[in-house]
Amino acid sequence: MNEKDASLVPHDPSKPDPALTRLNIFVGKWNTEGLIKVSPSEPAAKLKATDIYEWLPGGFFLIHHVDGYMGDEEVKTIEIIGYDTASQTYFTHSYDNRGSVGAYQANLVDAIWTISGKSERFTGNFSDDRNILTGSWELSGDGGIWVPWMDIKLTKVV
Repeated sequence: MNEKDASLVPHDPSKPDPALTRLNIFVGKWNTEGLIKVSPSEPAAKLKATDIYEWLPGGFFLIHHVDGYMGDEEVKTIEIIGYDTASQTYFTHSYDNRGSVGAYQANLVDAIWTISGKSERFTGNFSDDRNILTGSWELSGDGGIWVPWMDIKLTKVV
């Protein structure tokens, strides 16, 4: 079997999709800092957090823990990231201490990580050494007009 034919072999669903290994770039502890943009309803505020990414045993899902502050408000979040073989995209589901639930599609192409949801989206770039991720979040109240929400920088510490 040549290399081209091997790419046509269906994925064994009893094993994690090989595309999940690209998420190893996240595994570890990160310090996150950022600036939440001023809006008509809120003043500008700083963001500070610790993000920890680890594989759920079995390797099918990456678990992301967030422990931080957006301004003076404490934010604790858990996010579960997986991979949909049919659409060849990552999916994420997040849950936080304020009762918010989020569902997103994501993609990692080269050093660019994108996340897209109904009213939030993110585009970030990894540094050449893959130890810094910088990016921007945007919000949309109606799904049509996107406005800057916050700029963030994650720095890997472990």
